[in-house]
Amino acid sequence: MLLRRIPTLLITVLIITMQAGAVQAANSSGLPVPRFATLKNDEVNVRTGPGTRYPIQWIYRRAGMPIEVIEEYDLWRKIRDIEGTTGWVHKTMLDGKRSIMIKGKQPVILRMEPEADARPLLKTEPMVTARLMECQPDWCRIQVSGRKGWMEKKYLWGVYPNDVFE
Repeated sequence: MLLRRIPTLLITVLIITMQAGAVQAANSSGLPVPRFATLKNDEVNVRTGPGTRYPIQWIYRRAGMPIEVIEEYDLWRKIRDIEGTTGWVHKTMLDGKRSIMIKGKQPVILRMEPEADARPLLKTEPMVTARLMECQPDWCRIQVSGRKGWMEKKYLWGVYPNDVFE
């Protein structure tokens, strides 16, 4: 009698496993975590948990601000900002386009070429947001106030040390 039940039991376990896998795949974006993204709107509610039933902790009012996605749950993304503050936002509030923020307490020079002695283009203040265009091992090309130039990665928040792309 037990031998007749084993195939039925195996099929049931297989179906449940396949259904669980389908749900998990549907909930996941398939993108790496952690990863950097950008706030899409001028007003983004940040919640204490992944859903509208959770209270709003604060509201970001800065479209284009870089954030780091550190966790995913269904349609919700747990994010971290430059100050290390975390919370949950709906995925529609995020844009995959990359931006950076100038970190530190001192102004940083945007340069014409990816070299420390290259001609300076402009001085950028801390917490300024810029569009990320390309990265080499130690430098990234960014666009600030319509000007394109190069800045050392160590001054940028919104890019990982090993990010290299064109």
